Amino acid sequence: MKLNDDARFSTICIHAGQEPDPSTGAIITPIYQTSTYVQEGLGQHKGYEYGRTHNPTRMALERNVAAIEAGVAGFAFASGMAAIDAILTRLEAGDHVLVSDNTYGGTFRLFERVRRKFGLCFSYVDSSNLDLIEPAITPRTKYLFLESPTNPLLRITDLAAASDIAHRHGVRVVVDNTFASPYLQQPLALGADIVVHSTTKFLNGHSDSVGGIVVAVKDEHIEWLKFVQNAEGAILGPMDAWLVLRGTKTLPIRMERHNANALALAEFLAAHPVVRRVHYPGLPSHPQHALARKQMCGFGGLISLELGSLDKARTLLEGVRLMSLAESLGGVETLISHPATMTHASVPADRRQAIGVTDDLVRISVGIEDVEDLREDLAQALSTL
Repeated sequence: MKLNDDARFSTICIHAGQEPDPSTGAIITPIYQTSTYVQEGLGQHKGYEYGRTHNPTRMALERNVAAIEAGVAGFAFASGMAAIDAILTRLEAGDHVLVSDNTYGGTFRLFERVRRKFGLCFSYVDSSNLDLIEPAITPRTKYLFLESPTNPLLRITDLAAASDIAHRHGVRVVVDNTFASPYLQQPLALGADIVVHSTTKFLNGHSDSVGGIVVAVKDEHIEWLKFVQNAEGAILGPMDAWLVLRGTKTLPIRMERHNANALALAEFLAAHPVVRRVHYPGLPSHPQHALARKQMCGFGGLISLELGSLDKARTLLEGVRLMSLAESLGGVETLISHPATMTHASVPADRRQAIGVTDDLVRISVGIEDVEDLREDLAQALSTL
C-alpha cells in the first residue's frame, strides 16, 4: 500500500514500511526467521545475502519507524544501548560529547565506563537551562546528546533552541526520544540530526521485546550507520522486529491512554499529603510546563515522586498490589521502580544526589489499565505511610 505524502500519524504507524506479502497476500509482515538466502548465481540475488546484513522483517520495522519519526532511514539494533553505542562509533579519540546531566543510568555507564576508555570525552549539563549549553561546547565537541523528558526527573529541553545553539558551532544533535515516543514529539522536525529509541519501551508497548533503533536524516550519518550495523552485527532479530511492528500499529491509541492515566495520577499524587513533590510535565508546577505544552502533543506516561525517605519509598514500592515492582517502562501494564537502586544504580551516589536522583524518589510508568484501579492501588499503599 502506497501512502500519500500527506498521510497522518496514525495511518503512518499502521502502514509505513509494510506491504502485503507478495507470495501469499498476508497483510502482516512475516517473520523471516532465516540466517541466509539462496542466490541464483554469482552476484545474483534478490537483494538479500546474509541475515546480519539484511532481513525483510527488520527492514520493514526500520522503514516504519523512520517514517513515524519523519526521518530518512532507520537502523534497528539489539538494544537501546547498542543503538546509542552505534552512534558513538562515528567519533574518534579526543572527541567530546555534551550530555543532558539527568540522562539514563545505562547511558551514563556506557559513556563513562566503556567509551571513555577509548578516548572519548563526556561532560554533563542541565540542558533544560539553555544558558548552560553554549559555554560547555568545546572545539572538540561533536555531539550534543539530549534526553527530553529526562529519566527519571522528566526535565524538558527546548529541542529547537538547543539544536540552533549546537548547529552554530557545527555540533550534531542526538535526541533520545524514548520517554516521549514519536507520538508526543518529533525531534527531527525540531532541528535534531539523529533520534534514538529503546524500542523496548513505548514503541513495542507490551514488555515482550528488547531492542533499539536510530533514525537519521543526513547522508553522512545514514551511510555510517548502515556500515556499522553490518560491521558490528548488534542487530535486532526478526521476531523482535515483528513484535515492535505490532506495537507501532497501536502506538497512538496506547499513548492517548498513557497520557490520560498519568495526568490523572499525577494530579492525585500532587494533592496527597504524604507526597513531598511530583515530577510530571503536565502539572502547572513543573518548571518546564509551558515548554512541554508547546513542544509535545501530550505529557507522557512517566511520573516521578519524592516521599521524604528511603523507608517511605520502600513502603510504597512494596505496598502496591496492582502495580508491578520492575525496571523498564512503556508497557501496557503499570510498573513502579526505585531509580537509585535500579535504573540509576550504576551512577555514583554523590552524582545521583547532585542530579536529584535521591533515595526517596519513586518512578511510575503508568499503564493503560482503568485509572480508578491504579488510583485505588496508590491510595491504599500510601495510606500505610
